[in-house]
Amino acid sequence: MKKYLPKSSLILGIGSLLYFFLYPQDAHAMHIMEGMLPPKWCIFWFAVSAPFFIYGIIRMKKIVVSSQQNARIMLALCGAFVFVLSSLKMPSVTGSCSHPTGVGLGTVMFGPGVMSVLGVIVLLFQALLLAHGGLTTLGANCFSMTIVGPFVGFGVYKLCRAFKVNRSVSLFLCAVLADWSTYVTTSFQLAVVFPDPNTGVGGAIIKFLGIYAVTQIPLAIAEGLLTVIVYNLVISNNLWKETALS
Repeated sequence: MKKYLPKSSLILGIGSLLYFFLYPQDAHAMHIMEGMLPPKWCIFWFAVSAPFFIYGIIRMKKIVVSSQQNARIMLALCGAFVFVLSSLKMPSVTGSCSHPTGVGLGTVMFGPGVMSVLGVIVLLFQALLLAHGGLTTLGANCFSMTIVGPFVGFGVYKLCRAFKVNRSVSLFLCAVLADWSTYVTTSFQLAVVFPDPNTGVGGAIIKFLGIYAVTQIPLAIAEGLLTVIVYNLVISNNLWKETALS
């Protein structure tokens, strides 16, 4: 007879695992820090991100009022997962840093739209309480981490499942590519503001990606593995169904 972990033990285990990643470090500011982007680019990224945020609000409202068991608890878990993992900072490009994003878990469970809302909450808390990121750069950080990342990851996950790829492998690729696409986007966002004097925006993107790759590749792989572990724990203990809200 198959035995399941008590919910309290599961929550304690996940909490302990996540606390390990939140061990205090010197802050170097997450993503693009306050003052790094000119006002016109701050406004631009806010405008681009706004429609996705509105869609996420509508999508989240439907989830909250749905009859799906543990929907609110799982939303909170996904938000906490993003907060904790994106607080693990490693200095990378000047004025920025590398870290896991944590968006793969919520993307698979609720779809990419919801992550734009959870991401804004996380980024606001980190900017206001932890001095990570910034308020003027909130739109840019939201676009890279909680819009591009989740949509890329979701597309990868759905494609893998359509080709009958193992669930864990699909989830791993979702988390890894959501993470990598975030930093491709961040590199572009920095490159258009700080182009290379000789090679322009294209050369700057290559340089930024080259610097990020040193820290981001192993971080993304570690994030993918952790995401698979947490998701499988949730599913195996009947806290969520793979087909929920699909």
